[in-house]
Amino acid sequence: MFMATIALDAMGGDFGPEVVIPAAVHVVKKSRDIHIILVGDETRLREFAKDHNIDLDEHFEIQHASQVVEMHEDPRHAVRKKKDSSMRVAINLVKEGRAQAAVSAGNTGALMATAKFVLKTLPGIDRPAICTTIPSYGGHTHMLDLGANVDSSAEHLFQFAVMGSVLAEAIDSTHKPKVGLLNIGSEDSKGNAQVKAANDLLQDGAFNYIGYVEGDDIYSDKVDVVVCDGFVGNVSLKTMEGVAKMIANMMRDEFKRSIFTRLAALIAMPVLNRFKKRVDPRMYNGASMLGLSGIVIKSHGSADVLSYANAIEIAMLEVEKSVPEHISEFMEPLLENSSVETEEQNTAA
Repeated sequence: MFMATIALDAMGGDFGPEVVIPAAVHVVKKSRDIHIILVGDETRLREFAKDHNIDLDEHFEIQHASQVVEMHEDPRHAVRKKKDSSMRVAINLVKEGRAQAAVSAGNTGALMATAKFVLKTLPGIDRPAICTTIPSYGGHTHMLDLGANVDSSAEHLFQFAVMGSVLAEAIDSTHKPKVGLLNIGSEDSKGNAQVKAANDLLQDGAFNYIGYVEGDDIYSDKVDVVVCDGFVGNVSLKTMEGVAKMIANMMRDEFKRSIFTRLAALIAMPVLNRFKKRVDPRMYNGASMLGLSGIVIKSHGSADVLSYANAIEIAMLEVEKSVPEHISEFMEPLLENSSVETEEQNTAA
């Protein structure tokens, strides 16, 4: 009896089956309580497995899909014209109940549009949000939204906070995770109208809201969940990635500068390797599309085998922890209160 069935968009991303199939095999070897549905061109998938001596045993099945969503394809075109794409079929399997989660390294916009069209959002959630973990001094921080919504109202930010809090509590087993709203300062007077309005809503939330946090707090142990709109979140994420690459390149240049710096590099290698392991982006690959009625995980398009395997494991964990169900449970009393308030206003009118 398999604990979880995960549908993989085997054609998505920069490398398709070359990464997806070995990553799936890697996960199955670690955890036998999983069933993998590889979605894509059946002939190509079987040929790849045969050419690389990969045994697709009872833990695997192949679901044929005749189309592929390209990385730069318009999301609207993907939804309307690519109904038999590997991405669409993988999400359909979640809708039909044949899989408990879908993972794709494909076009982010198309994945979000397709997932929202097929699965719909949970009651009380207007817009899904992209959430990922970021390394921090205390371990990691959950951050959302990272690009699904470039403009978000105060109500949307409140919903993001709810979803992030539920995810952190379920995944990390953290009791009342600390939720912060990203702002340009910690003072009440700072921020635009949208952020200030969201702050007022969050003050009354039934979770551990600690107030405004600034950019440098993302990497501290001060906060567990950082909430922002998709524009700010995406710029922040890309900035982090750019700074990390710059530091790595500069350190490499300095260590190669002379024979003495090369010797210093050898001496420092154990420390550098431990540091690299703590911040290895491959171990943080896999962003959750929260707010949908099913579990969808977005892998980085250029993910390697280890990175993609981590995204599959995140999907497994969210299935085990029933993340969408927990979000619904949290939203239910909020919806009831909203209905009562509306009825009272109508009665008064």
